[in-house]
Amino acid sequence: MELVEKDEAWWAKQPYHAAERLSAEDAPRRVKLGISAARRIAIREMRAALGRARESGARVAACAVLVVDPMPDWTVEEILAVHFRMHKAEGVLFREALVSAAEACGIRCLGIHEKQLEASAEQALASPMSSLRKRLTLLGKSVGPPWGKDQKDAALAAMIALQTRVK
Repeated sequence: MELVEKDEAWWAKQPYHAAERLSAEDAPRRVKLGISAARRIAIREMRAALGRARESGARVAACAVLVVDPMPDWTVEEILAVHFRMHKAEGVLFREALVSAAEACGIRCLGIHEKQLEASAEQALASPMSSLRKRLTLLGKSVGPPWGKDQKDAALAAMIALQTRVK
């Protein structure tokens, strides 16, 4: 799911980085614009994905988003003062946009901390990671490429969300 418009991609993928060299007055506006755009596009894309699922006869029961630790309550100025904070803020921004989009579309969304994915999977699916990796490999063969770490992690998170939905 792309969360930026193609004509805005040069700055919207990294709104804090794009604001880095702007004036103290313009920087917060650029960041706010990027956040608003990500949220708006996430809702549009989530609705489109749900529509495609319905058209194919599928019913979406839940979704999952891999999340990270939340951002401290820093101002834009405080984020821009430390380069690492900009990366963290942008990482959190798009994940939060997806969670908000799911909620806006009436889909139950499970946030799974990315560092706890495997432990969460073993617990929710009552299976050791060795077995789950075999299942993911078989799933990947049926889905086809690309089937890298991101796709495997997303599939595992979805399995957790579906299992949690059943309980």
